[in-house]
Parts: sequence; structure tokens; C-alpha cells
Amino acid sequence: MGTVDIIPDIHGQIAKLRGALDALGWRRNAAGWIHPDPERTIVFLGDFIDRGPENRAVIHLVRDLFDSGKARAIMGNHELNALHFHTAHPETGQPLRAHSEKNLRQHASFLAEFAVGAGETREALAWMRSLPLFLEAEGFRAVHACWVDPTIDRVRALTDDGVLSEEQLIRAADPADELFHLAEEITKGPEHQLPDGFAFRDKDGTHRDHVRLQWWNAGARTWRDISISVPVPDDLPDAPLPGTLMSQTYPVHERPVFFGHYWLSGDPVLQAPNALCLDYSAGKDGPLVTYELHPGETLLSPDRVWLHAIPY
Repeated sequence: MGTVDIIPDIHGQIAKLRGALDALGWRRNAAGWIHPDPERTIVFLGDFIDRGPENRAVIHLVRDLFDSGKARAIMGNHELNALHFHTAHPETGQPLRAHSEKNLRQHASFLAEFAVGAGETREALAWMRSLPLFLEAEGFRAVHACWVDPTIDRVRALTDDGVLSEEQLIRAADPADELFHLAEEITKGPEHQLPDGFAFRDKDGTHRDHVRLQWWNAGARTWRDISISVPVPDDLPDAPLPGTLMSQTYPVHERPVFFGHYWLSGDPVLQAPNALCLDYSAGKDGPLVTYELHPGETLLSPDRVWLHAIPY
């Protein structure tokens, strides 16, 4: 394995992607994409679309890197949402993801470039469906939102290397189906119900009795340790986690895992010595943050996290 550039959620921000590729030494010539290091490759962490204004340009550039043999990619929740939005249930004829006001708003920038039912749209969606839900390579792992071994192992057993078939894609839209819950956890992150009697209000004031989990935090021992996005941590029990939940965190001895999804802000930090989230809100006002993974690297280094300038 040569050096790998790990690139997270782009969300239609073509200028940020071009700027990062240029800073990392990537160039395109008549034969395709090249780098001074001929062994160097790229892994994309999904969420190529929505939010930003240039979905088509991002998809074309990423696919061009694929065609040059220089890149691999996994599916993000926005690709999964798009597939469900544009796919009709074979029995009801209704879209697998409702065309509600909220969903239309979230998907608006893609729809502005890719009309429902158009040939170009179908072709882009076919490429999205070819993307696996996870990637396990020599020396590292990549997933959009969550790598928990039992979930990954189950998807590996059910699918062809993590790629959903058309029938499985339909099942993954049904909350009563196992694949729905597996795909939700992998692409959106795990949640867990709090102990009886506990709840909190999120930043929007919504009452919640489920918390999102820091699945990468193998040192978590209490609900307050493992929870994310709780404005007042004291609302949570300062009580030991159930053993089943502690056993689902990412082990410290495992190979490095890279993910996006979580819309972080501030200075990039390692989530664990072997776990790194690279999503720093590039889909809106944040920079595109990448990691330069060297061959044989088992412990991640802050010195290889690259924060790319926001183009104006």
C-alpha cells in the first residue's frame, strides 16, 4: 500500500475539492490523474452531494479519478438518501424516501442540477449504488459514520463486499427490516435509548430520550462519557454503561479507521489514537480537512491532518 489521501464529505463544493487536490500534489494530464508519488491513491468518505451548488462537477471529478485508477469511495447517508428519494417501491409506486418539504429542501441543490427521471440523473444514481457502505484495506478502514464490528460483519455477510443490491436497497428503506437499521448505523451513526426516566433537550429544544454515541471512544465508562451533542451533560445519568454498549466501541488495538459525517468545528483533533473524523463542515462554511496516511502507520498523527484553505 502506498500513501493514501483520505478525503471526507464534499457536499457539492467543487472549489474546495480542487483546492485540496492541488495542495496535495494531484494533477490531471491527457492520460488522467497523476501524482509525483506514483503509488499514491485517494479514498473518499462519501457525501459528495447536496448542500453545495456544484454536485455535477464533484461527481464528474471523483469519477474521473476513479477512471484513472487513483481513487476509491464509500457511500454516505446523502447518497443513500438520494437513491431512496429517486427509487419507487415496486409494489406501491411511491418513492422510498418521501418527497416531503423537508426532504426536498435537503436535496434541493442536487435537484437543481439533476432532474427527477432524467437520463443523467439515472446514470449518476447507478454510480452511487455501486459504492460500498464501508472499505477495509490493508492497514486501515473507512466508513461514513460508524464502524462497529458486529454491524459491519453482518452487512459483510448479507451483501457483496458491502454493496447493496437493488432488492437490498429497497429493504434498507423499510424501518421494519434489519438492513434499514444496519445502513442507518453505518451511514448516520449509532443511537441508544437512555435509562428509564432520563431525557434531554437538544440544541433545537426537542425532547429526546435517545443519545448519539461516540462509538470510537473505547475509554467511555458512563453515559456522559459516550454521548454526543447533548447541550447539558448533567441531564444524563452519571452511571456506568451497560456492558453490551461498552463492547461496541472501537478497540484501541484495531487498525486506524477514518470517517466523516459529524460536522465538527474548530481545530481538527484525533478522536482516538486509531480513529479520526475529518468532516469539519466543508459542505457549508468550513474547510476541507484531509489525512495523509503513510504505509505501515498504526497510530495516527496530528501532523498528517491537512486543513485546506477555503477558496474565495
